[in-house]
This record gives sequence, structure tokens and C-alpha cells, in this order.
Amino acid sequence: MFAALGDVTRLELVSQLCDGRSHSIAQLAHGRPLTRQAITKHLRVLENAGLVKSYREGRESRFEFVAEPLDELRAYMDRVSGQWDAALSRLQSFVED
Repeated sequence: MFAALGDVTRLELVSQLCDGRSHSIAQLAHGRPLTRQAITKHLRVLENAGLVKSYREGRESRFEFVAEPLDELRAYMDRVSGQWDAALSRLQSFVED
């Protein structure tokens, strides 16, 4: 997931998709200097990371943001952060005693 979000274009796509609507590749490519093929490749990376889902509507693919993986990642990071805070607090107590 970090690798998928580690690209500026993919972050911009996620930001655009966060409006709660589905978007076509043409809509996502509008106003960008990238081709539709390049946008599609970025969307596939996001889809493989579980951050985007796609479906067919007529002849076009539509893409939607999926928030659950980021929620799970945030919960994990909060848990790890709490563990590190506790460990550093114990180390500080040990050093100061």
C-alpha cells in the first residue's frame, strides 16, 4: 500500500476519487499531461493495493475509492505507535533512574 501511495500521480488520483463518486478513465485523465493508458496503469496499481475498485458500465470502466484498507492501515499504525511510545517511555524511566 505504501508503494502504491508513494507516487504523486496515484495520490492525486486517490484524492480525486475520494469524492464518493465513480469516475471513468476519461474523467480521471482530463486536464492531466498523462495518456489514458498511463492513468489506467496507475489505477491498476491502486486496485492491486485494494484502494480502488473498478467495474464495467457499458463500454467504459469506472473506478471508485475504497477506504477500508486505509482505515485498517491507520489502526495498525496507531497500534504500533502506541507500542513504540510505551517502549520509549520505559527506556526513559530506566535511563533516568
